[in-house]
Amino acid sequence: MPKIFDNIENHLSNTLKQTLEMSYRSDFCVGYFNLRGWKQVADKIEKWNGGENNSCRLLVGMQNLGKDTLKEYFSTTETNSIDNQEAIKIKKRLAQEFKDQLTIGIPTEADEVGLRKLAKQIKEKKVFVKLFFRHPLHAKLYLLFRKDPIGPKLAI
Repeated sequence: MPKIFDNIENHLSNTLKQTLEMSYRSDFCVGYFNLRGWKQVADKIEKWNGGENNSCRLLVGMQNLGKDTLKEYFSTTETNSIDNQEAIKIKKRLAQEFKDQLTIGIPTEADEVGLRKLAKQIKEKKVFVKLFFRHPLHAKLYLLFRKDPIGPKLAI
């Protein structure tokens, strides 16, 4: 039976951290990535060796801005592909959104440590980040791979 995490009574971060402790690999798919939130799981992933079968793959989607959603809704053409120029524009917008995250509020020492760990984990191939541009993606999927009696995979 699935478990629903409402972050009021059942907190995702607690279960995610417990399961990561027993895991050797993970796949995360999110519509929004809070850079400062990485500190919640960084220590668990730091213990992994890195590489294709011992890392965290992170797929980050995009949520449309209100004006983009309206423009798409009223568009007379249907297109599922974007050209290189549009992809570059989207990448720049997303990079700006990540930069904006870091300028909101006063970062704590823990925030800075978490961000440095993320950068290090990306360099060490413990974390692989991919951006998904094809269409808006609002997802929260966490697949954790572990070797124990429960089975090889657990989806949260």
